[in-house]
Amino acid sequence: MSVSATRSELLARRARIALAVQGRELLKEKRAALMREFNRLGASVLEAMEALERGATDAGRLLGDAVAAHGPERVHSAALAAEREVELSLLSRSVAGVAIVEIDKEAVARPRTGRGYSLAATSARIDVAAEGFEAVLDGLLEVAALELSLRRLADEIGRTTRRVNALEHVVVPRLEHERAFIALVLEERELEGRIRLLRARSKVERGRRVA
Repeated sequence: MSVSATRSELLARRARIALAVQGRELLKEKRAALMREFNRLGASVLEAMEALERGATDAGRLLGDAVAAHGPERVHSAALAAEREVELSLLSRSVAGVAIVEIDKEAVARPRTGRGYSLAATSARIDVAAEGFEAVLDGLLEVAALELSLRRLADEIGRTTRRVNALEHVVVPRLEHERAFIALVLEERELEGRIRLLRARSKVERGRRVA
């Protein structure tokens, strides 16, 4: 082992072990905080996806009713007239150094008079179908933000776990092994020094007796 067996190296190894152990514990605390947020958002994602699936199913049924009542051309024309962009911006908050995304958006749902199509050429069936798809879009944006945050959390949990494992199973054991090796060499040197001292004293005593 290419380790300098000196008192200063022994002290250095002890300091590095303490620092590595402290770093490992801090990383474990960070991972625990990330896991709590991951579990919380995960439950929210499941609820949001279930609601989105139900909403999409209902909206599809309502669209079918509208097409059956008015024909695909009129429904398609109303959809084109109602087309617009949704203004949104991404906000973020930090959880243990990970940016959790939240969407700040304008209201997706609109009143019947605000969708742009002719009220005389449409009916309540088209209005209800439009409401259904507006709700779906609202839910879709929410799920997108949650999934992005979950991916970021999962990536950071993975990186943190690898660092914890490296410290726990590689770095700390190696440093402890080096510390034990240095301590053993120093003890052997001290023992050898005592033996040499005892031999020297014994030789001196014998010389005195002979004299």
